[in-house]
Amino acid sequence: MRTRLATFALLSLLASSATAQKEKLSESIARRDREAWEAARQIWGWAEPGYQESKSAGLLSNMLEAASFTVTRGVADMPTAFTAEFGSGQPVIGILGEFDALPGLSQVAAPLRQPAKDGGYGHGCGHHLFGVASASATMAIADQMRAGNIEGTVRFYGCPAEEGGSAKVFMVLAGLFDDCDSVLHWHPSDKNAGGDRSSLARMAVKFRFHGKSAHAAGAPEQGRSALDAVELMNHAAQLLREHTPDATRIHHVITAGGGAPNVVPDFAEVYYYARHPESEVVRDVYRRLALCARAGALATETKLEVNFEGGIKEILPNNALAQVALRNLEASNDLKYSEDDFAFAARLQQSLSKPKPLESIADVEHLDGVGMGSTDVGDVSWVVPTAGFTTACFVPGTPGHSWQAVACGGTEIAHQGMNLAARVMAATAWDLYHDPLLLTAAKAEHKQRVGELGYATLMEQGQRPPLNYRRPPRATVAD
Repeated sequence: MRTRLATFALLSLLASSATAQKEKLSESIARRDREAWEAARQIWGWAEPGYQESKSAGLLSNMLEAASFTVTRGVADMPTAFTAEFGSGQPVIGILGEFDALPGLSQVAAPLRQPAKDGGYGHGCGHHLFGVASASATMAIADQMRAGNIEGTVRFYGCPAEEGGSAKVFMVLAGLFDDCDSVLHWHPSDKNAGGDRSSLARMAVKFRFHGKSAHAAGAPEQGRSALDAVELMNHAAQLLREHTPDATRIHHVITAGGGAPNVVPDFAEVYYYARHPESEVVRDVYRRLALCARAGALATETKLEVNFEGGIKEILPNNALAQVALRNLEASNDLKYSEDDFAFAARLQQSLSKPKPLESIADVEHLDGVGMGSTDVGDVSWVVPTAGFTTACFVPGTPGHSWQAVACGGTEIAHQGMNLAARVMAATAWDLYHDPLLLTAAKAEHKQRVGELGYATLMEQGQRPPLNYRRPPRATVAD
């Protein structure tokens, strides 16, 4: 009986000590909160697209350098990618940060549709919050390393171009995660959630067709329409949908299709994504899409140029890590709307097709199965145990990649969610630094899930980062 009481007392003492240490992490985050929110607002205003985030990456890397981190810029042959490291020795805990914006989503921080700039970029996925919260957590961990309360290394990964640019894959291939014991990430959302969840693997490709211009009325027989090739390819792809495995997603946009009806277009481009929960299925769907493109070119006597922009794998879940993050999210969630927040949220919800109760920000959802999005975090998760979570930075019911998400991103609603994410991430890292058994369990689970086949990238041999993938398409002379 005495042994049980002594054991219980020891466990209670350890739990109390852990809580006190985590409170110190939260205090560090609180001290930097104003600076962090100003940085997030600045990145939100810049809204720089993938691989063009020079100001955003510069702001974050300079913040970390000022906090005595060793910063390495331009890693993996990407000008806006960087790492920032503090501490020494094992374990090495990596923390991911993103900062790219999406096209066509320019919006002010208002509950009504009011573009800041027609056709401009906007943070419809909240990456302005993602990078800053991750940096705040990283700096708080460094504070505790200075105080002698944490031993090991913390490394921030400045990750550009998550939205279609697949930057983390190139960071993986460059070996930047080889010495990591685990990696943590988070993502803005309309809800607080965590758990053992996967994602969709994805391939991205631009099919470009080169034809011959002619007067569409006066000499149509002399023209070879690149736009016709795109339309034929798209029709073939629509028919292909019926004959793909369940859970396949194929979607596209025509990024160039001519300038005037009376000129036969000599250049056209269509941008495709193919997705599925399994990488090998995506690989085969892409092969079949390429056949559709070849058919369009053959039928129109145009020349096909394939610009493969990369593939990302599905997230490999890790329940051992996910449960640690989930516990910290449940323990830390203190989100609460002010009167102004409620007024903003109520007005914005009038534009939503599926609004959710505002009170749901107090909840934490447990996730499993497969999410319907894709992320280059997937490739990271195949080479090192990885876990993430979401916090409510958007009004409940707000879809991602929408003007409503951009609007929320400039408000106190987003500020609160960002601060919560930083505290959860720092607390989760603290647990990993202080409990070697957690990392041992995470590594054992990772090894089992990866299996004998190991990691195999969806990138083509020798592929380089598509640094210009967000720039407007231009016709080039085809051989």
